[in-house]
Amino acid sequence: MCAYFKVKGLGTMADRLKRELSNRHIQLIAIGGAIGTGLFLGAGQSISLAGPSILLTYIIVGFALFMFMRAMGEMLLSDTKFNSFADITNEYVGPLAGFITGWTYWLTWIISGMAEVTAVAKYVSFWYPEIPNWLSALACILLLMSFNLLSTRLFGELEFWFAIIKVVTIVALIIIGIVMIVMAYQTPFGHASFSNIYNNGGVFPNGMSGFLMSFQMAIFSFLGIEMIGITAGETKNPHKTIPQAINNVPFRILIFYIGALAVIISIIPWNQLDPDNSPFVKVFALVGIPFAAGIINFVVLTAAASACNSGIFANSRTLFGLADRKQAPPKFQVTNRRGVPVTAILVTCTLLLFAVLLNYFIPNATTVFVYISTVSTVLNIFIWTLIMIAYYRYTRARPDLHKASKFKMPGGKIMALCIIIFFAFIFCVLFVNPETRIGVIFAPLWLVVLAIMYRQYKKHAV
Repeated sequence: MCAYFKVKGLGTMADRLKRELSNRHIQLIAIGGAIGTGLFLGAGQSISLAGPSILLTYIIVGFALFMFMRAMGEMLLSDTKFNSFADITNEYVGPLAGFITGWTYWLTWIISGMAEVTAVAKYVSFWYPEIPNWLSALACILLLMSFNLLSTRLFGELEFWFAIIKVVTIVALIIIGIVMIVMAYQTPFGHASFSNIYNNGGVFPNGMSGFLMSFQMAIFSFLGIEMIGITAGETKNPHKTIPQAINNVPFRILIFYIGALAVIISIIPWNQLDPDNSPFVKVFALVGIPFAAGIINFVVLTAAASACNSGIFANSRTLFGLADRKQAPPKFQVTNRRGVPVTAILVTCTLLLFAVLLNYFIPNATTVFVYISTVSTVLNIFIWTLIMIAYYRYTRARPDLHKASKFKMPGGKIMALCIIIFFAFIFCVLFVNPETRIGVIFAPLWLVVLAIMYRQYKKHAV
């Protein structure tokens, strides 16, 4: 058992992973991470719950996560030995925190990846209902595995084009929407106008409860935004590329989320939106764009595939990092001649095959994944909180690095405490909501499992 955790003759993470991701890859990975399938499919539900106050929700959540990204970026660039945020929590909170961060992030992506693979299968059935879901899920996993095994650059290229599709769709909606508003376009719901934002019951039509409940949906939409932290070890010129990608986050939030939602509410009053259907489909259909449902289905299909692709990448690098810190079997450090952690990728994709089995035995597994994804979300917020705790301790333990940093988080320790309190507030909101409570209840159980794993690791890693 002792040999299980010992690494012999293996290089460090920095030595073995190749820096193949260019600036354009990182920029689009950051955009892709900030734009989830929830925007295209879940925007109707978000708007119906909170009304126009959903815009304020995204501004608050977006600001908090921008500060979180600045904190993570400052720490990643403060020491070149850090290759991911798990290294950060390991350094500033302790080995147990690094262990928890790594394995928890691994679990969230396994769960999310299974859900996204199932989503891909569902979207394929839109065009080809005769193809069984399990076969589409299997094809998706094998295809993405092949891309990830070939090279890191190929992963970056795939994410680049997946993100382009999402960006073009949102920009098209905003441009079409603004033209409709300027022309006071007549729709079955009345004239398109910015006044629709505040004319139908005000900004808070469902009171504070609707506003507060909308926070969980906004958080769901941003899952994956931390992907920049995983790519640090394989990024060319990280001191230039990572700050650029992070600093552009507020503009992406303003344009892609707040801009798109403001346009949608201006064209279709919030109280006349169908929460069960994508408002994107509705807006495109209003101006007579043919195959609107098919277009959005294709976009969501690529978004789900993008999320699964990111999950394979993130999980393989997380396992690699855990092995590098001797907190996982050493085989996860094995790389091919292209610098790709081949064993970690194969194990990740093998676990994703459970989604194929679920789709085979339970053709309608969507409801199962709703609950599982909730668990993933709660665990992700827990990781974000650990990273902010690490930042707070970093400013106290290494004031020299903090002072010398050229990419400081505005507000320093005070801002870090504010963001930690905000994440605690989100936990409370998730617990109050019956639909997400299961995730909050599951989280402590997972931490107990990790504590037991860590004790065994400490016992045999001597």
